[in-house]
Amino acid sequence: MDAKEVKKEILSTERHDMDSLLRIMACLRGEEGCPWDRAQTHKTIRGDLIEETYEVVEAIDNDDPVLLREELGDLLLQIVFHARIEEEAGRFGFSDVVREICEKLIRRHPHVFGEVKADNEESALASWDAAKKVEKHRDGAKGTMKAVPPSLPSLMRAKKVAKAAIKDGYDFGDEKTILESVIASLNALKNGEIPDGTDENSVFGDALFAFSVISALKKADFEEILNKKTAHFIENYTHL
Repeated sequence: MDAKEVKKEILSTERHDMDSLLRIMACLRGEEGCPWDRAQTHKTIRGDLIEETYEVVEAIDNDDPVLLREELGDLLLQIVFHARIEEEAGRFGFSDVVREICEKLIRRHPHVFGEVKADNEESALASWDAAKKVEKHRDGAKGTMKAVPPSLPSLMRAKKVAKAAIKDGYDFGDEKTILESVIASLNALKNGEIPDGTDENSVFGDALFAFSVISALKKADFEEILNKKTAHFIENYTHL
């Protein structure tokens, strides 16, 4: 089937499905497709993937199912786009992505597809983590920390690292002790009493990481809390 026939078939489809999306993407990237789509690489559309992910999160936060449906579609497009680039390179295709995630879900849920028992949310998560560690051959907390993507938002990344350390038995102290260390850091900045060999940025880093440890201890999402506070400030500022 040549490009014209494919386009004709796409246009005549009354109710599109996943197969339609894959054919449309192949058409856009084809010789008679869109010049912009044909020119893109993983790196040039990397930012789009991040942006679409956050727009999905915004739709969830706004409890807007209509917007969520649209944004999930935009995010799915990015996944199909990246998979198509790989298929053209002969490395893998979208079907391989689907196969691999299906196999992973089966492996990571031995309490559903195997003999492991999980009676509540916590035991189910523990089962997932145990299966993941075996699969990834990770060496305890060190392996978990190294696997946290550096591209994550900094507060989120710091929380994940702190959480891994806590699960491994590392004692950061209680919330009061950690807050006292934050206050000490802030006082050092306020009074210009920064220790030799450090600078302001290092002290600010200590305080921010300490807050991330607290978020791990309290199981709080400081990333979300800060976003809400920022949105609140914007709303107040517009009324000034």
